Amino acid sequence: MDIQLKRGLLDVCVLAAIKNEDSYGYQIIKELKPYIKLSESTLYTILKRLETAEMLTVRTAEHNGRLRKYYHITESGRARLEDFRREWDEIMSIYRYVTKEENNE
Repeated sequence: MDIQLKRGLLDVCVLAAIKNEDSYGYQIIKELKPYIKLSESTLYTILKRLETAEMLTVRTAEHNGRLRKYYHITESGRARLEDFRREWDEIMSIYRYVTKEENNE
């Protein structure tokens, strides 16, 4: 898969994982596990990129005596999810075109 396409899809997956409630790294990985395999190092790179792009914010809270980072989606992050939904129609149209001969066999 094209690395830029995959990167964009992973960003959207992480945003979708936190769209309904704040979450932390391990929980995000658990949430995504049925759909994609994501290592901790990859996740934290994505989270940092999304934070820099102001698509999420981070807060630290104590949990069982340890500090844990919680991630919260911003309006910019929600807008990116909405953009993805609109773009998906175009992606599916391209997919149908590319595979139309296979489907007609």
